[in-house]
Amino acid sequence: MLSEKMEDALNAQMNWEIYSAHIYLSMSSHFSQVGMSGISKWMYAQYQEEMFHAMKFFDYINEAGGHAKLGTIEAPEYSWESPLAAFEEALSHEQGVTARINDLANLAVEEKNHAVGIFLQWFIAEQVEEEDTVGDIVGKMKMVGDGGGLFMLDRDLATRVFTPPANA
Repeated sequence: MLSEKMEDALNAQMNWEIYSAHIYLSMSSHFSQVGMSGISKWMYAQYQEEMFHAMKFFDYINEAGGHAKLGTIEAPEYSWESPLAAFEEALSHEQGVTARINDLANLAVEEKNHAVGIFLQWFIAEQVEEEDTVGDIVGKMKMVGDGGGLFMLDRDLATRVFTPPANA
């Protein structure tokens, strides 16, 4: 059973995950329009991953006796000055998601809700991977600059495909 406070917090995170998906989908559209199909494809796969995260929260809230409540999702930006600027924004956003997940885990401890704590462990580990992946891309973009290296990095990022985790 979820307390009202926990249900509200989980719903807020579910909606934040949907907002995260909107950011990546908007980035995908932007990079499609500027001819960077590899980055566009990477961002689209990230959109799919964020929607997968949102649905994990949706399903958990309902399974735990709560009511998953969809809220209004703010429109994200739709243009970025460079691929580096977009990935730096993505990294900052993922760091914010990590902080939000940690706050949820702290609330689960505070409420002694071990089931929610166990559920959140997957997201805690996932956020380590999210920050590492985006941080790695930011580092590569800083190394290659705006020249031919960016073309090669765009081609490399095009190989990403979203595959839902088998154990999810």
